[in-house]
Amino acid sequence: MKTMIHTEADSILEALERTSSMYQIDIHELKQKVSKMDMSPREMNDFALHYSLNKISMEQPNWTFLAAQFYLNQLYEQAAENRGYKKEQKYGDLYELITKLTNVGIYSKDLLDLYTQNEINEIGNEIDPEKDYLFNYVGLFLLADRYLAKDYEKNIYELPQERFMIIAMTLMKHECPSNRLSLVKEAYWALSNLYMTVATPTLANAGKSYGQLSSCFIDTVEDSLDSIYLNNWDIARLSKDGGGIGVYYGKVRALGSDIKRFKGNSSGVIPWIRLINDTAVSVDQLGQRQGAVAIYLDIFHKDIMNGFLDLKTNNGDERRKAHDIFTGVSIPDLFMKRLEEVDETGRSIGEWHTFCPHQVKQVMGWKDEAGTPLGLEDYYDEVDNQYFTQKYEEAVNHPLLPRRTYRAMDIMARIMVSQLESGTPYMFYRDEVNRQNPNKHVKGSGRTSIYCSNLCTEIMQNMSATVIQKEFQDAEGNIVIIRKPGDFVVCNLSSIHLPNAVRSNVLNRLIRIQMRMLDNTIDINHISVGQAKYTNEKYRAVGLGTFGWHHLLALKEIHWESDDAVDYANELYEEISYHTIQSSMELAKEKGAYQMFSGSEWQTGEYFTRKGYTSQRWMKLQEDIQTHGVRNGWMLAVAPNSSTAKIGGSTDGIDPLYAIEYAEEKKNFKFKVTAPDLDHHTYNYYRLVRHELSQLWSIKQNASRQRHIDQSISFNFYVRHDIKARELLQLHLEAWKHGLKTTYYVRSTSQTEIDECEACHS
Repeated sequence: MKTMIHTEADSILEALERTSSMYQIDIHELKQKVSKMDMSPREMNDFALHYSLNKISMEQPNWTFLAAQFYLNQLYEQAAENRGYKKEQKYGDLYELITKLTNVGIYSKDLLDLYTQNEINEIGNEIDPEKDYLFNYVGLFLLADRYLAKDYEKNIYELPQERFMIIAMTLMKHECPSNRLSLVKEAYWALSNLYMTVATPTLANAGKSYGQLSSCFIDTVEDSLDSIYLNNWDIARLSKDGGGIGVYYGKVRALGSDIKRFKGNSSGVIPWIRLINDTAVSVDQLGQRQGAVAIYLDIFHKDIMNGFLDLKTNNGDERRKAHDIFTGVSIPDLFMKRLEEVDETGRSIGEWHTFCPHQVKQVMGWKDEAGTPLGLEDYYDEVDNQYFTQKYEEAVNHPLLPRRTYRAMDIMARIMVSQLESGTPYMFYRDEVNRQNPNKHVKGSGRTSIYCSNLCTEIMQNMSATVIQKEFQDAEGNIVIIRKPGDFVVCNLSSIHLPNAVRSNVLNRLIRIQMRMLDNTIDINHISVGQAKYTNEKYRAVGLGTFGWHHLLALKEIHWESDDAVDYANELYEEISYHTIQSSMELAKEKGAYQMFSGSEWQTGEYFTRKGYTSQRWMKLQEDIQTHGVRNGWMLAVAPNSSTAKIGGSTDGIDPLYAIEYAEEKKNFKFKVTAPDLDHHTYNYYRLVRHELSQLWSIKQNASRQRHIDQSISFNFYVRHDIKARELLQLHLEAWKHGLKTTYYVRSTSQTEIDECEACHS
């Protein structure tokens, strides 16, 4: 027994030497401490882990990789003990793991039904334990704590490389058997090298018998009791499965409007939003966190100043609050122009009128070709036709249409007060979104196709409400409700680890397999809401994104506040866009274009003209698309990427680093974290961090990036708590003028941590 203990201890010391050499860490003091103490191998490992964690600092950042190795030893030991193999193997037999977890109901039966034992054994031989050395401590801890498969008593069974392989097997399970294994291996290559991450629902649920794989969903609520309550039911079901929700409430009548001609009876949108708030709290996401829902309202809706902008603030009547939901405001260009109207003293004088959407339809009598009543929300301003502005002026000039009138600046002031206190509302620039929509040929009623975004403001897809067409009793006495499905938006996300992929020069190869993985998610996903599944298959929309932007700039020795950063964003994201669209074309050539391709801007070429893509390779790609189509109606969206960026050991999304050294803290942990790849070369490019950086440079970078993104980007403002109102206003105006489609949180230095949905942190 004593000999075995010495052998295990020697093995720990060997690993220590290896990792310290790899990351140039001086472990002399640690070895001395260990050698002087009488400890079992397990005690030795635990001591070394805690010692390493305490050594992490700006001066010695690489201790995080050593800490990860000691944590890995714990995981290897736990998995071996639970699965019944020797821990020296590190990884056990993949087929035995799949069989065991399938038999107890953790894994789906599909893996054993669709892959033979020989195939699984071949796949298992591809698992490379050496790839575990790529993790830093925080990334490994998050992966193990939240995503690795455990039994019902929370005993760990799955190890990191097995999670990646199970994801690869799941996403490729319906591919042609003749090349399926090669595609599984390619997907594993992308994941195990940390060149990419999948969305958190996919990371958590792929291969398992529960949950679903998509990140976010967006629904449109009609002005009816049926629509309001059916939306709430759909929210509950999707929230239960781990999806984040965006809801457009701009069609619901305002406070004081009539109901069945009885004047002043409507209670407006606030009580219904409070009902959604209760649903979000009551129906949690797989027992891990409460549901997350964002509600959007138009800035010309009468309830915008009658409670909506105060839903999350801490002052006022608590009976009209909804602290657990997130808010977003849909804003036309005309409102932003009104903010710039001033008198000779510089005082803002622009007026803004708000209306009840129900009264607008009653009084104005606007209708589409099918005779469906239209409201202001159904129009947007194009470059050469100001449809919304014309309709808004018609409404303003109609003597019988009730309205509430404010200074536009007073509304904006309320928005900014709420943002500095709670981080929200998000800003959604509706005209720019609809102008840039490649699928605007598919319309519901009116001209507008997109009314709002999702929980993280990066998804822009066609929307329409689901409506009950009829209700009847069948021959067996069952009550049957027939619902005509609307476009219930689904976002399927995955993100490129920019520093790893760019350093290794693998963007072309990576994006090709990544787009296949995303596209396959659509076919294999089990979505509990039928109209969401229908929309998912109709448009086959995906959102390929990125994270690690600040990390990449530091490696490239490019300062954040520079024209070089703006130019590099333009260059890099055009490259990503090209490979993404090309990959979608290749998938269409193999599997067929999405249903609504005909008439889209992909098909007409207008998308490429508008983007100014005129080089030879772009023209060739456009010709190929004319012939073969594209597989996906929308392709690019940059999500926040907080959790999975940490798993990848990089910086969040397109955000600047929080600080060079800080404490990463959640409900069950607090760890010291340093900037990735921190050394004397990169330090100077990390030195200015989030709240110290000029937000104007961030806007310019994002505008360069947005030009190549067909959807949008989760883009935060980072401001000091004492920012002047005119300065924050100027940031919003600059974001709008630079053509940004959305802005996400306004994060000030006075805010406590904002609770975010993690579904989009792909």
